[in-house]
Amino acid sequence: MRPFTTSDFDFALPPELIAQHPAPERSGARLLDGAGTQPVDRVFRDLPGLLRAGDLLVFNDTQVIKARLFGAKASGGRLELLIERVLPDGTVAAHMKVSKKPPPGAVLRMDGGFAATLLGRWPDAATGPLFHLRLDGDAHALMAAHGHVPLPPYITHADTAEDAARYQTVFAARPGAVAAPTAALHFDEAVLAALDARGVQRASVTLHVGAGTFQPVKTEHLADHQMHSEWYDVPAATRQAIADCRARGGRVVAVGTTSVRTLESWAASGQASGETRIFITPGFAFQVVDVLLTNFHLPRSTLMMLVSAFAGHAHVMALYRHAIARRYRFFSYGDAMLLARAAAH
Repeated sequence: MRPFTTSDFDFALPPELIAQHPAPERSGARLLDGAGTQPVDRVFRDLPGLLRAGDLLVFNDTQVIKARLFGAKASGGRLELLIERVLPDGTVAAHMKVSKKPPPGAVLRMDGGFAATLLGRWPDAATGPLFHLRLDGDAHALMAAHGHVPLPPYITHADTAEDAARYQTVFAARPGAVAAPTAALHFDEAVLAALDARGVQRASVTLHVGAGTFQPVKTEHLADHQMHSEWYDVPAATRQAIADCRARGGRVVAVGTTSVRTLESWAASGQASGETRIFITPGFAFQVVDVLLTNFHLPRSTLMMLVSAFAGHAHVMALYRHAIARRYRFFSYGDAMLLARAAAH
């Protein structure tokens, strides 16, 4: 069989299926059950009945920060910063949208009355893809006070109070993401209580989702794609919970592709915490995850490749055709899908 190319992960999506707002209730979204051979249309609150006592749900507990900041250069030209991460010394690495890039040393006047000094590029001071800045105050406090929810590029409205509440999971705990782990947005207290009653266990990992998650793969050959880097952590309690799940014959159910990337990065590297550039494509040997709960992903994206690697390319593409025909809602505020790991060939 010929190797997969990026075009194999393309599909035509009617623009009106891109969800611009969340479902009225978190667990009221639709759920496409693709864990069997034939798709079954369900509602998300049905999920507890599809899992078993002894299964382990693994969530990403990252918290979305209000990472989008607006301001101006000394010349008056407007600019936008998207803070990708707060660095250990308190400085930040950010994407910048501006007509002409200012030079190192430039002081930017940000909306809210604070300044940002451009130090250079990051991670390489000369050629790094991001900009390195020092804010004149605590970065997290300034973002909380003056920042905007970093909605994905395909959501066309300015952020609102609804977005501040709903583009965040109910169990977000560790600030650092510029994109939500979207499969987890569907969980509410009623679903969590039903899972507890069924005997489904829960554990958490952290992966601070970066803006690179939205980038399409621009190379036709997958091996030529440069994967973005994200920080992850698998706590000792979660590592023990996975071992206990295996011992009792339960299944590890990853909530979202970010949980998959975190767990499989740990399994592949032996490192429980650090940076990952893992690129999961068909042929990948999964070591941890048995079942995946995920939203629908962008065409030609690394996440389409991941879900295809997990559940089988033909099966996933058939599920997407079904979802489009049945008018499922797509992407971050859209509906969800349940997948079982395909047998290794």
